[in-house]
Amino acid sequence: MSSNPQQPSEQAAPPAAPAKNQRKLVGRVTSNKMKKTLVVRVERRVRDPMMGKTITRSKKYHAHVESGEFGEGDLVEIAECRPMSRTKSWRVTRLVEKSKAV
Repeated sequence: MSSNPQQPSEQAAPPAAPAKNQRKLVGRVTSNKMKKTLVVRVERRVRDPMMGKTITRSKKYHAHVESGEFGEGDLVEIAECRPMSRTKSWRVTRLVEKSKAV
């Protein structure tokens, strides 16, 4: 029966799962002028420690995208990935909301 002991363990191995604690953020596309790169502004609301007023803080991220299907003003979800360049270590995962054209 034990002719090949490694065969059952190969079958029992689950398929490769995505990263467990992958950071995901939602933000607006502010620039799509670069090839395969978007600039996404992510806003967060914080309370001022002294005055107690709610302030909106924002940060820009460069995100990788294979196709140029996203336009300025679109709401997109980005996920952290391996560094692709000096400034780009995020990739666009999905389109949340298309911008309303004027």
